[in-house]
Amino acid sequence: MTNVPEMFGTLVFNDKVMQQRLPKETYTALKATINSGTALDPSLANTVATVMKDWAIEHGATHYTHWFQPMTGITAEKHDSFICPSGDGTIIMNFSGKELIHGEPDASSFPSGGLRSTFEARGYTAWDPSSYAFIKDGALCIPTAFISYSGQVLDKKTPLLRSMRAISEQAVRVLRAMGDENVNRVTATVGPEQEYFLIDKELWKKRKDLIFTGRTLFGARPPKGQELEDHYFGNIRPRVIAYMDDLDRELWKLGILAKTRHNEVAPAQHELAPIFTSVNVATDHNQLTMEVMKKVADRHNLVCLLHEKPFAGVNGSGKHNNWSISTDDGDNLLNPGKTPESNYRFLLFLTAVIKAVDLHQDLLRLSVASAGNDHRLGANEAPPAIISIFLGGELTGILESMSAGTAYQGKKGNKMQVVESIPEFMSDTTDRNRTSPFAFTGNKFEFRSLGSTFNIACPNVMLNTAVADVLAEYADVLESSKDVNKAVKKLIVDTYAAHKRIVFNGNNYSEEWVKEAEKRGLLNLKTTPEALPYYTREENLAMFARHKIYTAEEIKARKDILLENYCKVINIEALTMTDMASKQIIPACLDYTKSLAEAVHTKSEIGVNAETEKSLLGRIDALINSAYAANGNLCEATVKVKSIEGLEKQALAYYNVVFAAMRELRAACDELEMLVPENAWPIPSYADLLFSV
Repeated sequence: MTNVPEMFGTLVFNDKVMQQRLPKETYTALKATINSGTALDPSLANTVATVMKDWAIEHGATHYTHWFQPMTGITAEKHDSFICPSGDGTIIMNFSGKELIHGEPDASSFPSGGLRSTFEARGYTAWDPSSYAFIKDGALCIPTAFISYSGQVLDKKTPLLRSMRAISEQAVRVLRAMGDENVNRVTATVGPEQEYFLIDKELWKKRKDLIFTGRTLFGARPPKGQELEDHYFGNIRPRVIAYMDDLDRELWKLGILAKTRHNEVAPAQHELAPIFTSVNVATDHNQLTMEVMKKVADRHNLVCLLHEKPFAGVNGSGKHNNWSISTDDGDNLLNPGKTPESNYRFLLFLTAVIKAVDLHQDLLRLSVASAGNDHRLGANEAPPAIISIFLGGELTGILESMSAGTAYQGKKGNKMQVVESIPEFMSDTTDRNRTSPFAFTGNKFEFRSLGSTFNIACPNVMLNTAVADVLAEYADVLESSKDVNKAVKKLIVDTYAAHKRIVFNGNNYSEEWVKEAEKRGLLNLKTTPEALPYYTREENLAMFARHKIYTAEEIKARKDILLENYCKVINIEALTMTDMASKQIIPACLDYTKSLAEAVHTKSEIGVNAETEKSLLGRIDALINSAYAANGNLCEATVKVKSIEGLEKQALAYYNVVFAAMRELRAACDELEMLVPENAWPIPSYADLLFSV
C-alpha cells in the first residue's frame, strides 16, 4: 500500500530537505531570498550547489539542467552531466554555484518576436530560488528565468515574477494605509484545474490530424455524444483509473498537489485539479503536470490530448484559473468573512479587481487567445469571448446598497436538510455561474476562459498587473487621506459605480447578453486575430511600463509571436487537411465508388434493378467532386495567404480565407463518412476514438 506522505515531494529539493542538509546560515540566507526577494550572497551559492548535487545523485540524477519557459508555450531544458575530469583519467561529480545560478542556452532558436536576430545567439538563464528544484528523467531541474544578451525578456516566468512583485508592493501599500503594519508581502495564489482527453494510442497512430495538430480535422458525429449527460462525474473506467492512479503518484513525487480527479462532460474527457499555491509555483507545476500527463498516458498505451477542441460536437477542454491574493500571515484578502457588508477591506480589494477587469478586459481576453481556444470561447460550452464578472446576488446587493446609501437587507444562507436521517447544513448565500468567464466563487475568482494547453503565466501576468495598477491608485488616495475609513468607503462606492457594467450575474451564453454587453460598451473579440492587436494599446503599454513588467518592444514582440503562432497553427492544419483528403479520404471514396459501379453493372447485366446503388453512387460521386474542389480551394488559399505582408493582416486572412476553406472541405468529407461503409473509411471514427477507452 502506498504511503503518500512519505512519497510526496521525494523528487523535490524542498524546504524540508534544505533545512536538513544546508548549514544553518546558508539555509537562513536562502529562505530570506525566497521569502522577501533579497539577492542570495554568491559566496553561499557554492554550498547550495554542492548540497543540491549530492542530494540529486543520491536520487539517481546524473545531469543537471536549467529548466525554463520560453515563448513556445512549453518548457525547455539542456542537460549537462555532473562529470568533471580529475586529471588522472578518472572523473569526479561536480556542480558549482556559478552553474546553479547562471546558464547560457542558445537564444536564437526560440521565438523572440524580432527582439533577437538569428545570428545573435547568446541568452541567459538565471536561477529562480522561489520555485524548488526537482528531479525529472534522471536530471536535476533548476527552474530559471530566460533573458537575451541585451536583457530583454524571452520567457514567461520573468514577467510573472515581476507582476507578483508589483501586486505585492501595491497591496502592502494599501494595507499599511489602512493601519495594518504587520504585513510585509502579499502573494497571488492560483489553483489551475486541468481538463484533458484520453484515447487509445493505436487509434491515434492512424489519425494524421491528431498526430500533427492535436485535434481531429475530420469526423462525423457518432450516434451518441454527451447528450445523456452520463459521463460527467460518472464511474471511472478501470483503464482510466489505472492511469489516474499512476499520474497522481508521479505528480506527488514532484511535490505537485494533485487533489481532485473525475470524468468531465464529454466522452473520454477527464479533469485533474490541484490545491492552490503561489502563482509562480502553480505555473511551474502546471507545465510539469501537462508533461507528466502525456508521459504516463504512453505507459498505458493511451494518448493524452490537451488541445482545446479535439472533437467537434462535444465539449472542449479548458483550464480554470482559480486566483486569489493572500498576506504573508495567510490571510486571504478576498475572503468575505461572515459579514461581508461590513468587511471594508475585502470590499476594497473586490472593487479593485472589478475595476482592473473592466479597464483591461482586452488584456484578459487576449491572454487566452489562440487558434485552439477560438473553437471553445462562446461555443455554448465555455465562457464567451466577452469578459464579464459574476459576483452573485449577495455581493452585488451589498455594493448596490452602499451605492444607494442604504443598509444591506439581504438574506443569509438557509438551513438545508434533505431527509431527517441526513444532518443539516447551511446553503451558500449565492449560487454558482458556470457560464461566466470571471466568477467569484467564495474566496477567489475563477478565470474560466483559459485553454487547456495554455501556460497560465500570461493570464496571471495580466491579472496581477491590472489589479496592482488599481491598488496603486487606491494607495495614493489613502496615503494622502486624513480620514482613511471615509476614503475607503468612498473608493468602494465610486469604483463600483464607475465599473459595474462589467458585472453580469445572468446567462453568458444567451443572445440577450451579447446585445446587452454591446450596449454596455464591453468588448466582444471573437477571434485571436481580433484580440491580439489590443496588446499594444497605449493604456496597456503605459501600465506595463509603470510597473516595470514589459518594455514597449517586449510587448510588441509578444504580440508578433502570438500572431505568427496563430498563422503557423492554421497553416499546419490546412496542410494536414489537404494531405489527408488527397491521400486518404478521396482515394478511399473512389475505391468504394468502383465497387458500387461494379454492382450496378452486374445487376444491369442480369436485369435486376440497381436504383439504390445508382442513387448512392450519384450522391457519393457528387460529394467527392465537392471535396476535390474544396481541397483545391484550400490549397490555393493557403498559398495565397502566406504571401500577405504584415502579421495582423495575415492572421485575419488565415481566419477569414483559409479557415473558411477548411470548413468547406470538412463538411464534404464528414458527409462522405456517413455514406461510406466503416470498413472502407480510411481513418478511425469519432465512435472509435471517444468510446474505445
